[in-house]
Amino acid sequence: MFEKVNPCHPDKVADRIAGALVDAAYRKEENPRIAVEVLIGHGVSHIIAESSVHIPLGEVYTIVKRIAGNLHTDYVKVPQEGHLAGNQAEGIRCGDNGIFKGMPVTEEQKALCEIAKSVYHTYPFDGKYIIDEARLILCQSNAPTAELKKLYPNAEVNPLGDWTGGTDVDSGATNRKLGSDMADSVTGGGLHGKDLSKVDVSVNIYAWLKAQETGKPVQLACAIGDDTVDGIPYREIVETARRYIQNLGGFEKFAEWGLVR
Repeated sequence: MFEKVNPCHPDKVADRIAGALVDAAYRKEENPRIAVEVLIGHGVSHIIAESSVHIPLGEVYTIVKRIAGNLHTDYVKVPQEGHLAGNQAEGIRCGDNGIFKGMPVTEEQKALCEIAKSVYHTYPFDGKYIIDEARLILCQSNAPTAELKKLYPNAEVNPLGDWTGGTDVDSGATNRKLGSDMADSVTGGGLHGKDLSKVDVSVNIYAWLKAQETGKPVQLACAIGDDTVDGIPYREIVETARRYIQNLGGFEKFAEWGLVR
């Protein structure tokens, strides 16, 4: 059983805005410290950033407009709290406490990802998709139900009929669709809107990659300030996550589909 949402779902729009702001921070510093929360919906975008990097308001507004359209945007930026900033002063160490469980992706989950991408390629609007063994549910906005039924005759398509979605219909918030992003993997935090020093990003990516490589569950925990995780230096885990994000094209691209893509 697995649910996938596409990049135009309001929660993913919030994740993408947060990711784009992290990308902006990395363009200004090699190792910025930033954590972003986004609440979006009904013509308004609220953004709070705890950041070591100054991102001009004009750049923030441009990011929101590109991803979500013409919205009223309020942006609050504050420095990272002193104790948290000091934790990283002498090297890269775990930026938080955390628990992490990486799980291999199943064939059923891979199949739903391919269906979601295929539908989204034709209809690049808000959508949500579910698979439960033989049951396939497709909810795709701005798409004729009859056309989707032709493509997927055995699916349950738009149970309430044709619909329009997006942030004019629903609100979105950062990291609210972690089930879509991680499938059976588990985290105590969130993947999006954070720099690589945050264990919620780096250790989740590391645990997930290791689970795919070994084909077995990977369970890890850390305390803030730890300099090793899973018996290796934390800085190496950060670099593994950095390469993964770079290969995808950045934090915004990572936010589009999450780890399970």
